[in-house]
Amino acid sequence: MITALDHIAIAVPDLDAAIERFAEDFGLNLKAREDVESAKTSAAFFPISNTSIELVHPLNGEGPVQKYLDKKGGGIHHLCFRSDDIEADIKRLKTKGYEFLSEKPSLGAHNCKVIFIHPKSCDGVLIEINEPQNH
Repeated sequence: MITALDHIAIAVPDLDAAIERFAEDFGLNLKAREDVESAKTSAAFFPISNTSIELVHPLNGEGPVQKYLDKKGGGIHHLCFRSDDIEADIKRLKTKGYEFLSEKPSLGAHNCKVIFIHPKSCDGVLIEINEPQNH
C-alpha cells in the first residue's frame, strides 16, 4: 500500500548550482549525493518533514533526465510515493489499467526497489513508486 510521499524530484541542468541554491537560499540541509548508474543520474537529497526534495541531473550527459532537460530545460520531473509492498501495488494498479515504463521494479537510489508509471496514466505526471529495503 502507498504509505507516504517519498520525494519530489526536480531535474536540474547544473547540480552544484542547484545544491547551493537549496542549501544557502532556502536553508535546507543536504543529506546525501548519489550517482545512480542504472538511471544515468546524479542526485542530491534534501529531507523535509517526512519527505524530501531530490535534485536529479544526468550522469555523463545521457539518459532520460538529459532528454527531459533538452526538452524542458528543468523543472519538476516526477513525484515518488513510498510503498510497503511494491509488488502488490504494481499488481493492483495494473488491474486498474495503469501502464508502467518497465515490467518489474529495478534498484534505485538508497537501494530501494523502484518502478515508474507512464505519465499518460496519470494526467501527464511521471509517478515513481519505491519500496525501501529496510522497512
